[in-house]
Amino acid sequence: MTETLLVHRDGPVVELCLNRPERLNGFDVPSFQRFRAALETVALDPSVRAVVVTGTGRAFSAGGDVAAMEGARTSGTLPTFFHDLTGEQERSVRAIVGMAKPVVAALPGVAAGGGLSLALAADWRIAAESALLVPAFPALGAVPDGGLTYFLPHFLGLGLAQEFLFTNARIPAERARELGLLHEVVPAERLAERARERARELADGPTFAYGWMKRLLHSAFTEPLEGQLARERQGAVEAARRTELPEGIQAFHAKRPAKFPPPG
Repeated sequence: MTETLLVHRDGPVVELCLNRPERLNGFDVPSFQRFRAALETVALDPSVRAVVVTGTGRAFSAGGDVAAMEGARTSGTLPTFFHDLTGEQERSVRAIVGMAKPVVAALPGVAAGGGLSLALAADWRIAAESALLVPAFPALGAVPDGGLTYFLPHFLGLGLAQEFLFTNARIPAERARELGLLHEVVPAERLAERARERARELADGPTFAYGWMKRLLHSAFTEPLEGQLARERQGAVEAARRTELPEGIQAFHAKRPAKFPPPG
């Protein structure tokens, strides 16, 4: 049986590669469970300081596996199938967003449906020039899942999110970068190298501070100003108790690059 998820470790960087190219790296429930379990494992490993999520073949992920959906439809288990699939999707997105270390999404091709949700959950998104972002849900008559209706309005505003969803727009990589959905667009042959390079850059950075940045950026959409200020203060004090901030201050004072130790 082909492994549906390939895991590669390079020092403090772990790459999780979705490996169902014949299905455009679409998910059924078992493959989503493996992916979610891998995310939770790297999240808990203090020696991992950055994560890359990508896909084999010509896609990042087409989201839910439509062939698996058809099997559930014919067997009369479609509601159960979607309950289980979207549950794994939700837990995977929570794992990415809640992970106290940076996650880089590398898109070799299309990111559609739930695959797009996963990409938008990451902290840094790099795509090949030929990549496309597609909601896909309207084509199936499906309700968006995986946080897509959270991420799109936050990145684009309500009007563009409506346009994107209700027209099932196919957004080319360069346009997606202009809209802020992607951070970088590179030639296809450079994608894997650049994603790993970016992950190594992030792994060399202040991991504890990055974790707080992630938390604060997401809470900014739900917290009033007073609450956000209090959370920032809490993070600043916690950082002062750790090893990164003292090293950063000392390096700045000595006019040398900081060498951030593992969080602790």
